[in-house]
Amino acid sequence: MIRLIVGLGNPGAQYQTTRHNAGFLFLDELIAKFGGFWSQQSKFEAELTECLIGAEKIMLLKPQTYMNKSGGSVGKVMRYYKMMPDQLLVVHDELDFAPGIIKLKKGGGHAGHNGLRDIVAHLGSADFYRLRIGIGRSSDNIAAFVLSKPCDTEWCQISKAMQQGMSCIGDIVAGNINTATNCLNSGLVK
Repeated sequence: MIRLIVGLGNPGAQYQTTRHNAGFLFLDELIAKFGGFWSQQSKFEAELTECLIGAEKIMLLKPQTYMNKSGGSVGKVMRYYKMMPDQLLVVHDELDFAPGIIKLKKGGGHAGHNGLRDIVAHLGSADFYRLRIGIGRSSDNIAAFVLSKPCDTEWCQISKAMQQGMSCIGDIVAGNINTATNCLNSGLVK
């Protein structure tokens, strides 16, 4: 069962609607649907809230340390609340998926994603769930690409993927991983 959902992104208005902030944007959608208010928590270097998803009380976390240093914030929260890696869901942008694709997996490598790399380093484990939101890939400068805003067509596809993830989030937090995976792989919004 999931106890903590972390959205990855960068703080600041200039990054708000960039591809790299897909995780932050997903958590904002969760709050819009399930309620909650972000509270700045300096001891965790993050914005934090709780919401009720189905019957589960879930913590939501947006590290305010910038993407590459996300692990420090995540590690502090998990140690403070005595959470295990398999109780964590990290929502992040995924270069290897086209816009409109969203997939769930547990464990694995970081595939060059510096936010994931830092979380793994701070937890000492990669054994957590990841909800990967496709943003596509550019053959040009990757850093510039992820820190730029998607065009309207891409944004529409990314938004559709997020809605699909939202429709499966109850199953994910309840631990119904096979049901959630099937839902996501179907491409349909419940």
